[in-house]
Amino acid sequence: MDLTRTEVTRAGKQAGKPAGTVRGSAARLGLMAVPVAFFAVFFAYPVAAIVARGLEVDGVWRLGRIGDVLAQSDVRHVLWFTTWQALASTALTLLVALPGAYVFARFDFPGKQVLRAVVTVPFVLPTVVVGTAFLALVGRGGLLDDLWGLRLDTTVWAILLAHVFFNYAVVVRTVGGLWAQLDPRQEEAARMLGASRLRAWRQVTLPALAPAVAAAALMVFLFTFTSFGVVQILGGPTFSTLEVEIYRQTSQVFDLSTAAVLTLIQFAAVAAVLAVHAWTVRRRESALRLVDAATTARRPRGAGQWTLFAGVLGTVAVLLVLPLAVLVQRSLGASGFGYYRALTREDGGAFLVPPIEAIGNSLQYAVAATVIAVVIGALAATALTRRDAGRFVRGFDALLMLPLGVSAVTVGFGFLIALDEPPLDLRSSWILVPLAQALVGVPFVVRTMLPVLRAVDGRLREAAAVLGASPWRVWREVDLPMVRRALLVAAGFAFAVSLGEFGATVFIARPDNPTLPVAVARLLGRPGDMNYGQAMALSTILMLVCAVALVVLERLRTDRSGEF
Repeated sequence: MDLTRTEVTRAGKQAGKPAGTVRGSAARLGLMAVPVAFFAVFFAYPVAAIVARGLEVDGVWRLGRIGDVLAQSDVRHVLWFTTWQALASTALTLLVALPGAYVFARFDFPGKQVLRAVVTVPFVLPTVVVGTAFLALVGRGGLLDDLWGLRLDTTVWAILLAHVFFNYAVVVRTVGGLWAQLDPRQEEAARMLGASRLRAWRQVTLPALAPAVAAAALMVFLFTFTSFGVVQILGGPTFSTLEVEIYRQTSQVFDLSTAAVLTLIQFAAVAAVLAVHAWTVRRRESALRLVDAATTARRPRGAGQWTLFAGVLGTVAVLLVLPLAVLVQRSLGASGFGYYRALTREDGGAFLVPPIEAIGNSLQYAVAATVIAVVIGALAATALTRRDAGRFVRGFDALLMLPLGVSAVTVGFGFLIALDEPPLDLRSSWILVPLAQALVGVPFVVRTMLPVLRAVDGRLREAAAVLGASPWRVWREVDLPMVRRALLVAAGFAFAVSLGEFGATVFIARPDNPTLPVAVARLLGRPGDMNYGQAMALSTILMLVCAVALVVLERLRTDRSGEF
């Protein structure tokens, strides 16, 4: 007989806490088993394999190799540029996006949801598309070059602006989501006591926003510190981040030793950033009193607010919309849809099949990766539901975030090295690409589902268990009805992220089954206007697919949180 809400509630009042706690802990450990095994086999093992291969000489680990690599001047330059550009990108993103966070948090205006979707589009775009869009805007033959003879693709400004384009939504959603829930009456009270508008904001609002600003800054720093596709396309031979250098050392120089050292350095830096990020998130959750976001927004009033609103709209139009519009325009060229028609023909060069087949390949891989990511992520999020989890569970939470910061290049090449013997000889299997893409999708699934799962009353689960329901039945009849929408949103994010994954896929995608990002990169690496135009056409297609996925997400997403 199915469990009814009345039966569950009545039993919840009689449920014994100790028994429920023990049973819940055992169930949580059981749920963690599958995600732990997945990450151990398909993340920890490949990364450890390539690092060990790089540092091992005649069966002995040469840890002194770390010092040898760090002593190289070109490596130190890469480390310096990686850190410097990440700090500069983070500061510039905060400077440009914080006014947008305020507008979305405090202003109510027609088309707000549409504009929110437009702002979020760049974040779900593959980094290859972002790099291609800015190449069409500031590169050779780009819009600025045609109009004023101005090229920025050989300067660091192209990279910084592309990073702001990509991470603008991170600040708007993370900071704006909290800003919308802060009670404005506290700041108004300070002003009534004689404080100026600036002083009231600095002493009342800013301290409350500090955890969200810090969390957003750390996320932007993490994404820019590990930047690959943007720097690979816009940086050329002049600029190189750790991720790009790992790729170069692995695929071009074949120096696994140097690549392994750089991987360890990046891993240590990412672990430190994630630890600080976890601390800021816990502080944010425990230290604030929030109100309903729907009660804090109002229409702009006065010349100052209307000027700010117009400035944010102008920023969105120039920084976010213009690069994408130029990308579409360049894909059409002077011949209309000629570049698109050329995608259907075999060229006998970079592809063994017509480039158009990359669309079907990417969609199939993304669907498979989404299924894997949703299953693994849902199990992990369910295991992390309890707020009173111990250190082991919190460590598991941090483990789930590592694929976002650890070199995807290392993971992809590690797949080729580690998964080459039975029973895990997967190098010739199609599943290798979805597995790599799912590693990046799982953290988004967990972060989307976890807040909603934590909002479910735990007494309902305990009551269902008292009535004899198995853990699977508890999930199906108590949790699933409440988190169904969050599950669909998580699947959408996993699909969009998988569709654009490039760092690992560039190693493991077979020549006869290229994905869209890999096909774009190959076309950009070949000379000729036709190859350039086809790259723009494929990038436009990839952008449209991601945009459609985002529109679906915006219709499904809950309004409980402004974060990703």
